[in-house]
Amino acid sequence: MHPFLEKMRTLQHQLKQFNWSMIFGVSFFLTVIFGLVQLTQGISTWLVENKDAQIKHLTVLGQPKYTTEKAITAAIKKADLTSFFELDVMHVQALVKELPWVETVSVRKQWPDTLQVFVVEHEAVAYWNSDLLLNRSGEAFQASSDKLSASLPQLYGPEGSEIEAWVAFKQFEEMLKVNNLTLSSLALSERFSWQLWLDNGLLLNLGRKDKAKRVQRFIDVYPRMEKREDAVINAVDLRYDTGLAVSYKPVQEEQLQNKSKA
Repeated sequence: MHPFLEKMRTLQHQLKQFNWSMIFGVSFFLTVIFGLVQLTQGISTWLVENKDAQIKHLTVLGQPKYTTEKAITAAIKKADLTSFFELDVMHVQALVKELPWVETVSVRKQWPDTLQVFVVEHEAVAYWNSDLLLNRSGEAFQASSDKLSASLPQLYGPEGSEIEAWVAFKQFEEMLKVNNLTLSSLALSERFSWQLWLDNGLLLNLGRKDKAKRVQRFIDVYPRMEKREDAVINAVDLRYDTGLAVSYKPVQEEQLQNKSKA
């Protein structure tokens, strides 16, 4: 066969293959486009049909102790619950977070008409400046409840020193356990001078520096402190580079009589 004719036949064969490949590619592309259009129209129709879906059920998760479901529901009802799709869960979360005892909250929608709210409350570990509370992170919050333990420690200090005071309290509390002593209160002055009160009424003045070393000095000396029949230790001044000063207060007459009977 003539070489020219052979080349023409080869070219015609390649053109046929190319045409079929192109036709298949274009057909597949058009099919995908048609499918997407149909899907979009289906979703739009579904959204229109369900645009009036409302929140009808509320599920409170977690184990809130101080925050009632009624209070949570009242907070959520401040939001617009008329549309399941348009409901702003971040807004609902902010509303619930405003409740006094709520530390963290997460909100999610569950189709077709349910709102799930997971609440975590503050765990109060101490009173702060008498009118606030501290949680385990040392953060101050304002709340009240008759379920709170009256034995919570009392901490005092300038605004912004909550975390520092709570960290120091935990450190000193652990140190004093060596002598079976219980720390009940701590105060940090405006000049950052530290004072501690034990549950037996004993006051420790630590000053502004080396507070942990000074507590340790008290721990080392306390077992050897003079025990008197007519007086008890009132305060220990540890605001010295070395040594300490001890002050006593008289024992009440009834206490003396109780000691003599014992």
